[in-house]
Amino acid sequence: MTSITVKSLSFYYKKEDPILTDISLTFDQRTTAIIGQNGAGKTTLVKLLKGLLKPASGEIWINDQDTRVVSVAKLAGYIGLVFQNPNDQIFKSKVIDEVMFGPLNVGQPKEEAITNSMNALLMVGMEDKKDDHPYDLSLSERKLISIASIIAMNTDIVIFDEPTIAQDYAGKETIKRVIHDLQKKGKWVITIIHDMDFVAETFARTIVLANGKILLDGTTREIFLQKDVLVQAGLNLPHVTQLGYLLEKNKTVLTIDEFIKDSKL
Repeated sequence: MTSITVKSLSFYYKKEDPILTDISLTFDQRTTAIIGQNGAGKTTLVKLLKGLLKPASGEIWINDQDTRVVSVAKLAGYIGLVFQNPNDQIFKSKVIDEVMFGPLNVGQPKEEAITNSMNALLMVGMEDKKDDHPYDLSLSERKLISIASIIAMNTDIVIFDEPTIAQDYAGKETIKRVIHDLQKKGKWVITIIHDMDFVAETFARTIVLANGKILLDGTTREIFLQKDVLVQAGLNLPHVTQLGYLLEKNKTVLTIDEFIKDSKL
């Protein structure tokens, strides 16, 4: 059974300059956004979840595996991370080879890896690019290729680092659909993100980090009710939520559809 538990986690490179302090979390299957200003500790936290970093103190358990002692290679079978910059992830000269690299390295037989890779490319709408060189594609397309390469690994947990960077409206809608499809398949989706509009439209749970500590943790609607706390954390509300408050709507509006429906009442 999939599980992620963080207990009293702290991390620093220099003891006098802590990056994360006494973080305790239990993740569940809700789509979860982790938000906060640059330097809040978001990227450090997901690197710790992935096993790329080890706690200075405290524990992280992924599917009953203690990340302090289990290898990154073994954790790769449980948890996949889509990098913020696809250029830091992509290195093959053919899209299909890039997408297959992860599946093959976590032990999928070649035919299974091919099937999973083509299904992943289909999911992100890039199946017609399978024979292209990744660097002949746009940055937004490379981002979708990097997402497909992690999806194809078929891990229980998928982490996205700033998935909407370089994406236009169509790209964001594709990524939103991918996140929902992954959840329907029983995958756990965690995302680091600065795009508050995308958070409001896509994620059931939101965690706010500030100065290496958890400031807020709750449903996305509950979080965006905490206007003053978010301002103190240097975060903006989603645009439609701001508009709703300006027009004195009787609730926290998260999406344009909600805004329109509320306007008709």
